[in-house]
Order: sequence, then C-alpha cells, then structure tokens
Amino acid sequence: MIVREVVVKNKSGLHTRPASMIVRTASRFKSDFFIEKDGYEINGKSIIGVMTLAAEPGARLKLIFDGEDEEEAAEAIVALFEQGFGEIE
Repeated sequence: MIVREVVVKNKSGLHTRPASMIVRTASRFKSDFFIEKDGYEINGKSIIGVMTLAAEPGARLKLIFDGEDEEEAAEAIVALFEQGFGEIE
C-alpha cells in the first residue's frame, strides 16, 4: 500500500474536469485507489465519489493506492495534482 498527501493547487478546486481527469487516469490501473479528506474516504475511480469531496483550493488530501501497479498509479495521480490539472498559470 502507498499513501501520498497532496494539496489542491488549481484555483477552482476539484470541479468536474479535474475530477474526470483523476477518474480517467485511475481507471487505467488495476490497483484500488481511495481519496481521503477530513476523515471521509471515497473510491477514487468514482466520478460521483470524487465530486462529493468538494475539495477547494488548498485542500489537503490523502491518496491511498493498493495493488499490483500501485507505484505507477501513485506517480500518475500525484503528477496531476502537482501540475494543477493544467490550470495553474
């Protein structure tokens, strides 16, 4: 199991486009993927789950990966957050 902490860097938070990017990327991997915010954990491969987090700019999230390709999945998802989902100016 791999656990990473990330901060939402883009100005709009996890709205529809970033949420769909997370789900689309996570779905490429076999590993289970969960996101935790304020003690609430959701399935990171569910668009509804990701949207319910309502993660605002500056929110701290815990990403949890578990499975055979967890390292690759962690790298890909963390990169999305670090790049601000392409929305950082």
